[in-house]
Amino acid sequence: MAALPVMADPAEEAFAAGRYLEAASIAEQAGGADNLARAARCLLANEVAAGALDEAVLRRAEKLARVALQEDADHGEARLQLAIALSMRSRLMSTREVLNAGYGKTGRELAEGVLEDDPSNVYAHGFLAVWNVEVLHRGGSLGAAWFGASLSSARAHFEKARQLDADNASLCWQYARALAAQDYRRNQDEIFEVLTCALEARATSEMDKLMQARAREFWSFARVHSGRQIEARAADLL
Repeated sequence: MAALPVMADPAEEAFAAGRYLEAASIAEQAGGADNLARAARCLLANEVAAGALDEAVLRRAEKLARVALQEDADHGEARLQLAIALSMRSRLMSTREVLNAGYGKTGRELAEGVLEDDPSNVYAHGFLAVWNVEVLHRGGSLGAAWFGASLSSARAHFEKARQLDADNASLCWQYARALAAQDYRRNQDEIFEVLTCALEARATSEMDKLMQARAREFWSFARVHSGRQIEARAADLL
């Protein structure tokens, strides 16, 4: 008997091709915690790809992740996508607004909870690597002390993520971008080391190709601009 052909997943096909809104719609219509979390991931990927944040889209992604968690309170992907959605929303808010909303603490706890259940979750490690750097960037030493953030924690999570997936352009770009926004002069050597990681990765998905292109463009930008200009540019990028 001939083997039956493997049925393609239309949402994953659309996601891999960079059609993130289409992928989100397909996944949301399918329903269930897995698909709702996936729909949230697709919406957030669309924001990263667009290079600009739309509050309405971020709220929709947050809602989808929360509905997924209502169906399955321990759903790892839903917890991670909720953490990412809150982190993205915080970029549109002042530091005081973020503190009042509790997004920093909530995002960290969600990602740490994912790692408690799945210590090898590369994206949770990647999230926490960037989270630590961004708390330092926005909150300074006081914010870092308040939330328990540090560069040493960021580096530990990033190195763990690289051990788990050494060929991830998106992971490397996001961490390099965060380091550059936080303190370009102090982190300069590390930034270019991590950018090299992004540029040497085998980019197979449309998202990885885009992140690799941003890393390449940022490398060129950093070579001819001042530290303050580089930090401002990095803070604006996704």
